[in-house]
Amino acid sequence: MSFSAEVKNELCKKKPQNLCCPKAECYGMLLFGRSFNEAGISLTTESGAAAQRAAQMTAEMTGAIVSTRTVLRRASHPASVVSVDDEWDRQRVLDFFGHTGREVTLRLNRANLENDCCPAAFLRGAFLSCGTVVNPQKDYRLEFVVPRMHLSRDMAALLDELPVTLLPGVSQRKGTYVVYIKGADRVSDLLTLMGAPKAAMEIMQMKMLREVRNQINRQTNFETANLDKTASAAARQIHALQGLLDSGAGLAVLPEDLRELARLRYENPELSLRELGEKLSPPLSRSGVNHRLQRITELAEKLRP
Repeated sequence: MSFSAEVKNELCKKKPQNLCCPKAECYGMLLFGRSFNEAGISLTTESGAAAQRAAQMTAEMTGAIVSTRTVLRRASHPASVVSVDDEWDRQRVLDFFGHTGREVTLRLNRANLENDCCPAAFLRGAFLSCGTVVNPQKDYRLEFVVPRMHLSRDMAALLDELPVTLLPGVSQRKGTYVVYIKGADRVSDLLTLMGAPKAAMEIMQMKMLREVRNQINRQTNFETANLDKTASAAARQIHALQGLLDSGAGLAVLPEDLRELARLRYENPELSLRELGEKLSPPLSRSGVNHRLQRITELAEKLRP
């Protein structure tokens, strides 16, 4: 089951907050369905739970007879079509929501959002009808696929008015309009508002897991780079000291204050600067060891025959 399907199943278990909310939710499902006019009222969804909820709410709200049938939307992907087939029933539904069914431009009728709680219910219905949300393992994006331009703008305006910051965008895709929300926090906020807190929590958990993984990767890369740098420096130092030893001059040609450190470095190529400093008598700081090793390398390269 896809993440979108899981979200829709969770939303379908949400009980309306107040008596006004079922009307708003039902309106969202029908308005953003396949058609909403006097010639046809229908929506198509791959969510069986959403189809059942739409049919039940429409019948209870308006008294219309609603039919549900199964079709193959894509190969091996059955979908449910919820429709009001009778002409008089369609007019009854349209009248109930304040539409004539003959509108040249279909717009959101705000009269169906009676109270402050209704926008969340309306958006829940719209999502059940035309919404998708990307699996949070891949991306953080929620979309409403809307077939009508003005309706997509009304949707974006409504999202912009909510008590959470969503920054909705509108784009075109294959002859439809996509109203989208991006970002883990914004998608999670909208899902919570619509009534899917479990899905919202899953997104936030995935975000935190990604952040921890990224932090670990950055730290690992940083430490690996430091190890490479340290190993390269140690290799240069050993090479320079080996040249002195091979020439027969030995470490005695180095100044007295550098001989002990030169011997320690040659005998312990794997030690860090801090560890080398702790073995000196008296001990020396990391920066002090680094400075002396640079002097040793320069002198060794100059003194080699």
